[in-house]
Amino acid sequence: MNLHPFVAVRRELHQIPEPGFEEVKTQRYLLDFLSRLPSDRIEVETWRTGIIVRIPGRNPRRVLGWRSDMDGLPMEEETSVDFRSIHPGHMHACGHDMHMAIALGIVDAVVHEPIDDDLVVLFQPAEEGPGGALPMLESDAFRRLQPDELFALHIGPDWPVGTIATRPGILFANTSELYIDLVGVSGHASLPHRSNDMVIAASQLAMQLQTIVSRNIDPLDSAILTLGKVTIGTRQNIIPGKARLEGTIRTLSMESMEKVKHRIRQLVKGIETGFECEAHIDWGANYCQVENNRALTQEFMEWADREGGVRVIPCREAMAGEDFGYFLREIPGFMFWLGVDTQHGLHHPRLNPQEEAIPTAIRLVTKYLRWRGSRPSEG
Repeated sequence: MNLHPFVAVRRELHQIPEPGFEEVKTQRYLLDFLSRLPSDRIEVETWRTGIIVRIPGRNPRRVLGWRSDMDGLPMEEETSVDFRSIHPGHMHACGHDMHMAIALGIVDAVVHEPIDDDLVVLFQPAEEGPGGALPMLESDAFRRLQPDELFALHIGPDWPVGTIATRPGILFANTSELYIDLVGVSGHASLPHRSNDMVIAASQLAMQLQTIVSRNIDPLDSAILTLGKVTIGTRQNIIPGKARLEGTIRTLSMESMEKVKHRIRQLVKGIETGFECEAHIDWGANYCQVENNRALTQEFMEWADREGGVRVIPCREAMAGEDFGYFLREIPGFMFWLGVDTQHGLHHPRLNPQEEAIPTAIRLVTKYLRWRGSRPSEG
């Protein structure tokens, strides 16, 4: 059986996942592919470990944009595929390998058969952290080539191949990492009165943090505060003087995000006073909500249902985070879920998306850009 060329591309990219802003091999692979396209029909510019591609249109009135992310996740792959990651401790477990293969397929199609409008395709690093969208958005390279409209997709494990899912308005939540360090005094287990036990302080704080959503957020709003990791102590007979709590905050409004953070500050200050310890808060990476432009999204959904050759499913908001939201704060556009029908969800070590979704997406997006590029500019 002949392998679809961009399925083969995905498999090669799948083997070389790299952390954010360290996508050196990935960038080299993408640049090598782009170098084989007709040089008179494509302009390629690098930004850090990312790439910005411009393809001139036949009769441009505006600039359309497509965005793909590039980085992998710091986790060990547990699939049995013969193209599994060759980088120990890293895996493309969020579908960015598929996103890049689809974007290359779009570039290849439009280079060989240009659309009316100019097209800019972004290969953005560091989506998983520390966040590549905002610095790319603010870069001189991006500002020179900034599109008037910008679109993207994300693989969706819950939907079958041949379907897409999206909605006008908020699609993904605001997110913030959360790191809290507590510092007391360590000591021997037999001398608790000479120590300042951070097991007790961290336990109290963990319980208090879980009251924020239930008692400070409007129950008709949506918010999540999850502690996923707590690190305390070294052995059973040492009272630990340090504790670290790590978690995530997710909300569907910036107002709720600020309220959650305000309450965290208050509770942490109370722990400092009550347990006579020091406390430090680090918010880590923060992503704003992905809010789809209502008019463009509705138009796209109607077009895709009518002419796109896919089934369109209106979906609910997700509490997932995506730094594509920073682009959509300034540029009208949208993101949609691409059905890949896989048993294991995003960020799972056994994630194995159905690769038939790759040619489906390339056909859909290229056809849409061609159609959208022929539409009158509304500016």
